[in-house]
Amino acid sequence: MTLPFVLPSVADLHDAALANRLQHVIDHKTKPLGSLGLLERLALRLGVILGTESPVLHAPQMLVCAGDHGLAARGVSAFPSDVTWQMVENFLAGGAAVSVLARQHGLGLTVVDCGVAKPIAARDAAPGQPRLLLRKVAPGTQDASVGPAMSAEQCAQALANGVEVVRGLPGNALLLGEMGIANTSVASLLLARLAGLPLAEVTGAGTGLDAAGIERKRAVLQQALDANAGATSPLDALAALGGYEVATLVGAVLQAAAERRVIVVDGFITSAAVLVASRIAPQVLQRCVFAHRSGERGHSLMLAQMQAEPLLDLGLRLGEGSGAALAWPLLQSACAVLREMASFESAGVATQTA
Repeated sequence: MTLPFVLPSVADLHDAALANRLQHVIDHKTKPLGSLGLLERLALRLGVILGTESPVLHAPQMLVCAGDHGLAARGVSAFPSDVTWQMVENFLAGGAAVSVLARQHGLGLTVVDCGVAKPIAARDAAPGQPRLLLRKVAPGTQDASVGPAMSAEQCAQALANGVEVVRGLPGNALLLGEMGIANTSVASLLLARLAGLPLAEVTGAGTGLDAAGIERKRAVLQQALDANAGATSPLDALAALGGYEVATLVGAVLQAAAERRVIVVDGFITSAAVLVASRIAPQVLQRCVFAHRSGERGHSLMLAQMQAEPLLDLGLRLGEGSGAALAWPLLQSACAVLREMASFESAGVATQTA
């Protein structure tokens, strides 16, 4: 696919000197070497992303992108498409899991209508409350089982929307969320196509299908792969098999990476957006913190494709950004330890004997 604009450029963050300084600081804190485990590796990653030995996370933004999918009419989800717009309203009313967790952790919550089938009314948001951005490319994608879900022009518009949305957000951390009935099917399709994995290994229950439902879902997804057999490049696969919310997230991820923001990745669907973005610009992964390992079949394989080490493994499969919000305090703790924990020298504590 040829885009009518240039995607954000993502530079290589590799800085051996900074990484060595950060590791030295971590190793000389008042603790046995490596005793904070994954938190130490997280602190190192955050220091590298933000380019400092004293990282501070400020004005974190939860971005929830919503869209509907033509595939939903084929029975690949246990819930009807109307749930997409109903949940968008729930996000904005403050009643969804991601709404509660965003409030708890002081995360700015922005919900984007990228392609919800039902019109959603524009509204003003009070300071500190969830806000809605209307960036609808179309009222849902086409049925990917019979042809491309999006045209090249529609996919390009969604990508551009994601870039533009992130440019307008404050802060240095972006947490990714999504909503869209049937979008686990989209994630499975993108993983199968871009990683060359069998559908049987990457397709799960989604919103709660039983065994027979999963088999029907796999059959429909195989039709989608067959109907779009020529869509093999990352952008072509995104247009043919993806959704408006996923394409918007791809643009958002590329822009956040270009701005050197910390990108906190939620579950299966947001990981699919990051997978596509990383196939366009591999350096994207240097900016990513993967919040959790989803209970959705295929997510472990997707994480392995990106050599990702998730922070949590709670059996989550809700989406919305809920796992990213739950992991957020760990990022805050990693930064605080790096900035504030004493060294052996400064605290006058004896180091380990030989």
